[in-house]
Amino acid sequence: MVRSRAVYVADLNFTDTLAALGPALTREPYKAPPRAPVLHIKPENTWAASGSDIVCPLGVDALRMGGSIAAVIGRTARRVDARHALEFVQGYVLVNDVSVPYESHYRPAVRQRCRDGFCPIGAEVAAGASLPPVHTLTVRIHVNDTECCAVPMSHLVRGVARLIADVSAFMTLDRGDLLAVGEPHDAPLARPGDRVRVSADGFRALENRIVAQGEATT
Repeated sequence: MVRSRAVYVADLNFTDTLAALGPALTREPYKAPPRAPVLHIKPENTWAASGSDIVCPLGVDALRMGGSIAAVIGRTARRVDARHALEFVQGYVLVNDVSVPYESHYRPAVRQRCRDGFCPIGAEVAAGASLPPVHTLTVRIHVNDTECCAVPMSHLVRGVARLIADVSAFMTLDRGDLLAVGEPHDAPLARPGDRVRVSADGFRALENRIVAQGEATT
């Protein structure tokens, strides 16, 4: 597992998500779609390696698999211009932003997103020079042997450079931080007994097993 300093994940960062929410974004309390990045944090207790078990809590039938690509920040980024933002990226890594399914975007979903082991992180950083441009990549999420979701990075509201620029405008990103572009709108569900694989061209796949609470072996 790539060791990080902090893991930040963009919310509402796919055009499909905004389209699906539609008029809901114009109601109270927000009254309009977001004009700046919306982020949540995956704290250290959530970080897990490829091959580890993801524990489905008691009383929960299934977990949502938010496979994503994260930029690994290579040097301190503060108020970075989007034209130069990729100069601050060491490389990229796959992450799986696991969560207990929930519907409300109006309050922090700490209970749903920040449970132990809810952020598997790939074992290796893929250098940007070795990859196709990130906006041309597709993240694929398999549950068992079925491809449940293919996520084109071309559907991002903010690509990596714009996301770094807009986030670093209000907070400093330091070397070792991960900034994930966000989960897809149609992130699939996985249940105890399922095996999940997150993959994209140029990356070693990120693979984990879902187990019921009390059955974890890793």
